[in-house]
Amino acid sequence: MIFSDNVLSQKLERTEGRANASFVATRARLDAKIGASWIEVGGAYAMFDGVESPLTQTFGLGVFEETTSAHLDEIETFFKDRDAPVFHEVSPMAFPTLMPLLNERGYRPIELTSVMYKQMDVDEMEEARKNPDISTRIIDEGEAETWARLSASGWAADYEGLADFMFNFGKISTRCDGAFPYLAELRGEPVSTGMLFIFDDVCLLAGASTVPSARNMGAQSALLRARLSFAAEKGCKVAMMGASPGSQSQKNAQKNGFHIAYTRTKWQLFG
Repeated sequence: MIFSDNVLSQKLERTEGRANASFVATRARLDAKIGASWIEVGGAYAMFDGVESPLTQTFGLGVFEETTSAHLDEIETFFKDRDAPVFHEVSPMAFPTLMPLLNERGYRPIELTSVMYKQMDVDEMEEARKNPDISTRIIDEGEAETWARLSASGWAADYEGLADFMFNFGKISTRCDGAFPYLAELRGEPVSTGMLFIFDDVCLLAGASTVPSARNMGAQSALLRARLSFAAEKGCKVAMMGASPGSQSQKNAQKNGFHIAYTRTKWQLFG
């Protein structure tokens, strides 16, 4: 049995931190002009992937060791030297001294995320949910741009102005260490994407995107099932993903055996 405690939080936060650090390292290799880099301070990973990137933040603050003012001085300098805002994703399993410290320094909570997990020995989704017209696979080496373009088109349908950003983001994602980019095809036509990261015995599911014309046909369910099966074959014991509290993504994950480990708070430094 897995309990929602600091041990689980360390495992999940480190996995997400490693996935993001892998992305940042890949960005630095492929697009040096952005100056992407990351550091570890007090057990937390602080990452810079550009001023407007959602990856420019920390993971694991206060979970591995008690955060001090000196830790925050170093992290804040890292971001401010790059003219970037300062964000921390904070687990409720962090040391209790962290919250008053953040308040004292001018941080405010701005966002919540349901961090979800699934034990890999639990039976996967019901066979009845399969759509026989949908197949899934890991992309071939030369399909990075195809995957990125498809992912971007799904996101752009819901969020105006995201197409170029998500296309470039996707091209980096497919080349990260530990990444396995998946496609779902409807009668042979690519319609949906999903990403899988594997680090040690934990996998992270992300990158879910489906073109509007193929939604509600089971593509994402098929991708979820395929990624979990592959990860189990690779020896993963736990799967994780994040979702907005109460969102359809959270509900879909819960329908497929995921449990809420905890609700994480994103803090921003003001002033």
